[in-house]
Amino acid sequence: MMYASALLRDPAATYRQIDVAGRTATADGPALVQLLYDELVGALRAAAHAAEHGHYAAKSGRVTRATAILFALEAGLDFDRGGEVSATLARLYAGARATVLDAAMHNDPAPFRDTADTLAEIAGAWRTARAA
Repeated sequence: MMYASALLRDPAATYRQIDVAGRTATADGPALVQLLYDELVGALRAAAHAAEHGHYAAKSGRVTRATAILFALEAGLDFDRGGEVSATLARLYAGARATVLDAAMHNDPAPFRDTADTLAEIAGAWRTARAA
């Protein structure tokens, strides 16, 4: 019964949860990283849109999601095998978190978009590397 009441409250959110669960069920490590990047960029763009339109609850939800994904990406780094690349990515993720939180506090959509653009470039590089 709890599932049905949640579905009635926010069917779009329920669909997103089911969609993500379905995509992650059979994904390997690199595919999961790609999914995290895609979700992160989407959350940042949605936060920018929400900030522009004064939708503070939506912005907060997207900022929370983006921050959680940044922590997950950082937690997945292998510093033993990744060396300097892992260290650089850890700094990037920490800086992105700080930028996102500052943008959220000041309700500024520009840093959300800038961070999304930067991470979309990395996602594109990751996608190209996976395809090779």
